[in-house]
Amino acid sequence: MATPESLLSVEGLHVSYGAKEVLRGIDYQVAEREVVAVLGANGSGKSTSLNTISGFVAPSAGRIVFDGTDITGLAGHRIYRLGVVQVSQSRDLFPFLTVEHNLRLGGVIRNRRGIEGRLAQVFEYFPRLRERRTQQARTLSGGEQQMVALGRAVMANPRLLLLDEPSGGLAPQFINEIGTIIQALKDDGATILMVEQNLALAFKVADRFIILRDGTVSDGGFVRTLEGNYDDIVRTIYL
Repeated sequence: MATPESLLSVEGLHVSYGAKEVLRGIDYQVAEREVVAVLGANGSGKSTSLNTISGFVAPSAGRIVFDGTDITGLAGHRIYRLGVVQVSQSRDLFPFLTVEHNLRLGGVIRNRRGIEGRLAQVFEYFPRLRERRTQQARTLSGGEQQMVALGRAVMANPRLLLLDEPSGGLAPQFINEIGTIIQALKDDGATILMVEQNLALAFKVADRFIILRDGTVSDGGFVRTLEGNYDDIVRTIYL
């Protein structure tokens, strides 16, 4: 059940694609100002859980409560207006618009009056984007495009930021930069639920982790209790 301090509560969530059940009654919570990493092998239901929270996938059973409001099955645009903002693996940028225009679009629905101030803040998080503000998004590297996608989400002033594989397909240099940016957002009070395959990145920024296996929550805990020993986590995920 949702606890008073939970910003997000996922309760008994089931999701199926046709006859295939992908999530089989998962439960977890995210507290305000907490960063939680969702870990698991491919096909374990990680991205599906984020997409269901965002309203992109309809659950077959269970409940999702955000800030005391039952958002189960609501349309994606309604959930977005409540402050749940997702950065997908595909990034969904407008390739022929400039970096700045892509960023500004992030603030149109939820933060229209605060766009200028938020844009300045995004450029503080992403100095590289300030340098490339007039470039078309399609001309950027994969790492830079990921920064634009993350920056656009920040422009919406999210209550809960959902990150789906923020390090996916990136060179080590960009993975380190993305990790530094996520840590900065965390230090500034962001609440983040992130799916991540890169355990080094996940454990660098997360307070807590949960492990999905075959559509169920198989393990979880506080990162600080691991003391840098991730061998058991790897075995739980992949063996």
